[in-house]
Amino acid sequence: MERVVLIRYGEIYLKGQNRPYFERALYDNIRKALAEFPGIRVTRAQGRFYAENYKDEAAVLQALQKVFGLVSVSPAYKVGKDFETLFEYSKKIMTDQLSLLQGREILTFKVESRRSDKKYPMNSMEINREMGGRLLEAVPGLKVDVHHPDVVLNIEIRESGYLYHEILPCAGGMPVGTSGKAVLLLSGGIDSPVAGYMIAKRGVALSAVHFHSFPYTSDRSREKVIDLCRILTRYCGAIRLHVVPFTRIQQELYKKCPDSQLTVLMRCYMMKIAEAVARSEEAAALVTGESIGQVASQTMDSLAVTNAAVSMPVFRPLIGFDKVDIVNVSKKIETYETSILPYEDCCTVFTPRHPVTHPRLEKILESEKRINGEELIQEAVANIEVIGIRPGRNRF
Repeated sequence: MERVVLIRYGEIYLKGQNRPYFERALYDNIRKALAEFPGIRVTRAQGRFYAENYKDEAAVLQALQKVFGLVSVSPAYKVGKDFETLFEYSKKIMTDQLSLLQGREILTFKVESRRSDKKYPMNSMEINREMGGRLLEAVPGLKVDVHHPDVVLNIEIRESGYLYHEILPCAGGMPVGTSGKAVLLLSGGIDSPVAGYMIAKRGVALSAVHFHSFPYTSDRSREKVIDLCRILTRYCGAIRLHVVPFTRIQQELYKKCPDSQLTVLMRCYMMKIAEAVARSEEAAALVTGESIGQVASQTMDSLAVTNAAVSMPVFRPLIGFDKVDIVNVSKKIETYETSILPYEDCCTVFTPRHPVTHPRLEKILESEKRINGEELIQEAVANIEVIGIRPGRNRF
């Protein structure tokens, strides 16, 4: 008898002849997610992955539940597939479940079996019927309920027998790295980490760029973003974080451009620098946490102006989300508590009193001529600090 984790994947079944590519990518991502568990083995057979040879089952399950591309996991017993062995371990599972009852004398159950080994002498219906009857006789306190049971005992007959009663949901989506690469504009707020999570869920690998305005923003605000990045790596895998010195650009804009345009102009220069980073990272798109109408720089007119600042696609996975929706996801992925720490980011520096909400592109372009934008961008890019962050580890 051995404890194993059954690992299921779903959507990549739809990928036809490309399926082996997606399976290999998912296998690699599973191994990376479990790298901190010494000696653990990940194997694949008959449309399943298996994790074996581990000590901390709860920690393994938690790590797997964050891997994009997986739909569910089950802690299971791997046993011999002869019926008597299956019965003995089924009886152990049901007896253990009965011991967990508090003030109840009856535990309802049903048996569901799946037989991949077609040479097995019993079919699925026969296994269900025989196992259910034997358990009713052997374990007092059990009652069959095929519609709403307390426990569903699952039996899978493959190269071995597998017994389990829990099916834990995973993150779903596509394996990270199978849909290309993008650069996430990562602030210290609530929205951008959620945007990164959602785009990575569709298989996009991420690098990140953060704009730091020393001395107006503190080292604590910078560390906050590194912490957010580290949380994201639990889902997205390793991320290269590019910390951009942004103070001089902001100062030049503040001195020479109309106050009402500062927010949009700063946003345009962030996009230009992020695009330069994306090209150096061989990324194909930018990702932001913008949502229509949430702030002045996120009206449709403002978004159109910032789009015009770059030539590559800009993905905005939160574009139609309410703030409550975004907060709920941030709590689910555990970035919320870090995001609300009270350290200012560069977007709150030099904020105009009355920002323009319907900017016209020609006026923004006219204002950009007042500063030496190309030189400032080159200087900022030349002084970028790159921090590599891996899941569950320190920087690399």
